[in-house]
Amino acid sequence: MKETLQGEFFDKLKFRLSGILGEDARAIIPRLVKSDGRRHAKKYALALFMMFLVAASTGLTAYLMRDVINKIFVDRNHLAVWALGGALIGLYMMKGLAGYFQTVTLAKVGHRIIADYQKRLFDTTLMQGIPFFSKQHSTDFLNRMNNGANGARLVLDLVVTSLGRDVLTLVFLVTVMVVQEPVMAFFCLVILPIVVVVVRQLIRRARQIVHRNFVGSGRVLQTMQETVQGIRVVKSYNLEDRVRERMAESIHDLEESLNKQARVGARTGPLMETLGGMAVGLFVIYAGYSVLNGAKMPGEFFSAITALLLAYEPAKRLARLNLDMATALTMSRFLFDVLDSKPAEVEPASLPSLKVSKGEIEFRNVFFEYRADEPVLKNASFVADAKRTTALVGSSGGGKSTIMNLIERFYEPVSGTILIDGQDIAACSRRSLRDQIAYVSQDLFLFSGTIRENIRLGRSGASDEDFIAAAKAAHAHEFIMGFEKGYDTEVGEHGTQLSGGQRARISIARAFLKNAPILLLDEPTAALDAESEKEVQRALDDLRKSRTTLLIAHRLQTVMSADKICVVDDGSIVETGTHQELLARRGRYHAFYRLQFDDRNVVNG
Repeated sequence: MKETLQGEFFDKLKFRLSGILGEDARAIIPRLVKSDGRRHAKKYALALFMMFLVAASTGLTAYLMRDVINKIFVDRNHLAVWALGGALIGLYMMKGLAGYFQTVTLAKVGHRIIADYQKRLFDTTLMQGIPFFSKQHSTDFLNRMNNGANGARLVLDLVVTSLGRDVLTLVFLVTVMVVQEPVMAFFCLVILPIVVVVVRQLIRRARQIVHRNFVGSGRVLQTMQETVQGIRVVKSYNLEDRVRERMAESIHDLEESLNKQARVGARTGPLMETLGGMAVGLFVIYAGYSVLNGAKMPGEFFSAITALLLAYEPAKRLARLNLDMATALTMSRFLFDVLDSKPAEVEPASLPSLKVSKGEIEFRNVFFEYRADEPVLKNASFVADAKRTTALVGSSGGGKSTIMNLIERFYEPVSGTILIDGQDIAACSRRSLRDQIAYVSQDLFLFSGTIRENIRLGRSGASDEDFIAAAKAAHAHEFIMGFEKGYDTEVGEHGTQLSGGQRARISIARAFLKNAPILLLDEPTAALDAESEKEVQRALDDLRKSRTTLLIAHRLQTVMSADKICVVDDGSIVETGTHQELLARRGRYHAFYRLQFDDRNVVNG
């Protein structure tokens, strides 16, 4: 019965909200009230009680003004001076303390809501697949995490403060006006609906502007991030003026949009000032004549006018509520767009774990495409023998890196099967699959932090002896100990404090520490000079021992010693064999070889 009543309440709430604020309100406000409102119900109840005390104190203050005027200034009652003065002091003390606890309580709840949504957004983001990230700029996630989470908090704050503080305050003050001057209350009740009707016309425009602000702030973040990350390219190509112009344009557009939002939001001000002035002026005329004619005591006049003046601020906030709520709802929508997206990597707990005994990898008739009707792999079939090195060679865009992406299940094939030791990896959990794979790419990505922290990412529970042994195996220990702080040296953003060769060897040390039976090497020496490549290659040769290794390299000198070479051309495996076997066939591999070596080397090879 209770759940039925609650369901009916939320259905009615959705209907009324959608009529006022649009579909976002219908979808988001009841959702927030059901989830976060219920979760923090006790603290919200405490805040509402404090708001009740604030509203009651405000109303009683206005009510006491009648006795202040009549008892003190008309009757000249000396005892009333102390009694009324003490009562006002007590009311304002209660109002101050209640206001303090209300503010602190709402702040704590609000910060908890923001923290919870930021964690949920981050968790949801981590459960997405690689395609999800490739479609959006990284700054978009930062924008959603900050502004979106704050918008969700703001929606609930507006609901609670408008109901608990502003509505209650107005109820008490209007009650005072009804008691002291019924005509005055009539003026207020006529004027308030006029304000609400006018403000509703501004809501749609406000939502459009907030959307533009969100996109604009994301563009500013994007320009800043890309400039910092690509500063070497900016400096090398003298792009300072171009990125400065781009940033100035983005900031200008955002500034214009914010100014437009300020203009739309401020339009309620003149309306409230005009209507409020009319109400005060008409009341002064009416009450003034009543007092001068002896029909009313001056105390009633001052009490009602005090209530009217005190009602101005909460009435103004309520008049702006729709605009402020539209802003908060728009920001919340950006948050929920991600939270409501279907996580691509959520799997049933019943999926079996991948068991690797040998490490043989097999592709059977695999087709794959990133975009519809644009195949990248076409009936690709090959076997990477267990504990051997298989190299993938071919022209750029042929599908080599895609093969590695499919092995890690960053993407799923359109058709065909990928097996490891005879097990279909699509039928095994991703976590168990990736536990069996160590990956070293040409990006050589390092996280901000120390060298120690980056190597430990290979196996978080590893002992100091283990990760130092991994560093030594990667031929990294010597240069690391050459730094003043050794393993506690900061690598900088993306590892920019280290050279390319040093980053590569730390990445290899991380792979050594993971000690996985399958190793994927995607051009790890592509950006290195000859000397650095020689050091890194030594480390890679050690890493490949007794592991199933899949290697991508454009420089054929790197793959000559591979146990098997697969030539990838236009998404298919067109040749397979050893270096000597493929040269003897004088096919596609032979053509690649001739591009890198002269005719004499071909003959001798």
